[in-house]
Amino acid sequence: MGQKARHKSDLLASIHETAQDLREIGAISKATMRDFDLACLTTVSELAPEEIREIREKANMSQATFALALNVSKFLISKWERGEAKPSGPSLKLLALANSKGIDAIL
Repeated sequence: MGQKARHKSDLLASIHETAQDLREIGAISKATMRDFDLACLTTVSELAPEEIREIREKANMSQATFALALNVSKFLISKWERGEAKPSGPSLKLLALANSKGIDAIL
């Protein structure tokens, strides 16, 4: 992983590091490594309306263009930025990726 991963606990950090080493030598599969990633890494957290707007502005996108990148409606982006609705599921994951790795990570 490019960035330093955030783990749920020190124990899970150690287990995840061991799994990465096993993956590098071919002792575990890519699919098993994905399972370790999901189990050990911190889950995506909610974003405040201003954080969503900052992600969009950092990407230098209009609400309409940002909506296309996230495969949602412009109306929904507007609601997120006003705090009338909250992103969840895949949308929240895409926002987290765009925030941490840049908009190109989801395009």
